Amino acid sequence: MKRMLASTETPAVAPPIASRLDPKLIASLAAVYLIWSSTYLAMKIAMHDLPPLLMASMRFASAGMVLLLVALRRGVKWPTARDWLSVAPVGTLLFVGGNGFIAIAQGTIPSGATAVVAAMMPLWMGVLGVITGDRPTRREWLSLAIGFGGILVLMGGPSLAGDPLHIVLVLCAPAAWALGSIIARRLDSPATKDVFMLSAMEMITGGVALFVIGALRGESIPHHVGAKSWIALAYLWVAGSLIAFTAYSWLLRNTRPVIATSYAYVNPGLAVVLGAALSGEPLGPTTIIANVLMVVAIWLALSKARETARRTSLSSG
Repeated sequence: MKRMLASTETPAVAPPIASRLDPKLIASLAAVYLIWSSTYLAMKIAMHDLPPLLMASMRFASAGMVLLLVALRRGVKWPTARDWLSVAPVGTLLFVGGNGFIAIAQGTIPSGATAVVAAMMPLWMGVLGVITGDRPTRREWLSLAIGFGGILVLMGGPSLAGDPLHIVLVLCAPAAWALGSIIARRLDSPATKDVFMLSAMEMITGGVALFVIGALRGESIPHHVGAKSWIALAYLWVAGSLIAFTAYSWLLRNTRPVIATSYAYVNPGLAVVLGAALSGEPLGPTTIIANVLMVVAIWLALSKARETARRTSLSSG
C-alpha cells in the first residue's frame, strides 16, 4: 500500500475513487477487516479432515461459479478466451500462491503466525511496484526490513515453529498475493472491469489450478469428514470468498491501493487473538513484538502514500 501502491496508482485505466462516506466503501472495508481476520483459523479447522489444496479448490471454484452466474444475470458478456488467459495467472498467484501456500503451511504453523506473516503483502506490493515502473523508495525498503525483522522475531519463538518447507511457503504467500493484485489492477477488458466477473474468473482459474496441483500432490477427499470441517469450509466459501473477496476486488477497482490493502493493519492482531482464544495457539512476547513491528512497518510504508494522496487532493481542489 505504500509507495508500492503509488506504483499501482497509475494502472492502464485509473479506477474511480470512492468517497470516504460511501456505504459500499464502509461495508467493503468491514468485510475484509473482520472476515479475513477469521479465515486463517477457519482454514485450520477445515483442514482437520480436508486436504489443504482440494479444500481451497472446492471453496474458490464453487464461489467463482456463483459469482459468474451473478455477473451474467447483471448483463455482463461471457468472457472471451483471451480474457480467461489473461486472468489465469492472476487467479493462480492469488489462490495457489497466496492462499494455497498458507493452507499447506498451516499444517504445522499456528493460524495467528501465518496472519502476521501475510501482513507483509502491502510491503511486497511496494517493492514489486517496479513492474509498473516505480522504483521502491528508501522508506519502502526500510519498511520491508522492519517487516522481516518482525518475522525473525516470530521465528525466534514458538509461533512460527514448524516444518521448514511450510515456513518457506508462508513467507512466499504474501509476495504471490501482492503480485497477483498488481497484475489484476492492470487488466482492462469489458469482462474484467466488472467486479463480479473479475472475481469469478480469478476464483475459477485459481480453483482449477488448486485442484490440479492438489491431485498431483496425491490429495483426496476422505470418506468421513467431520461436521466442524464442513461448517468451516462453508464459512470460508460464503464469508471469505463470496463476500470478502468480492469486497476486496471492489476496493482494488474503486479506491486507492493504500485503502484497499489497509486490512493488513487489522488482520494480524485479530487473527492472533482469535487463534489464542478459540484454538489455544501460543500468544507470547514474540508474537506481540512481531505484531507491533509489522504494524510499524505497514504504517511507515502507507503513511507516505497517504500524505502524497492528501497533497494531490489539495492541489487538485
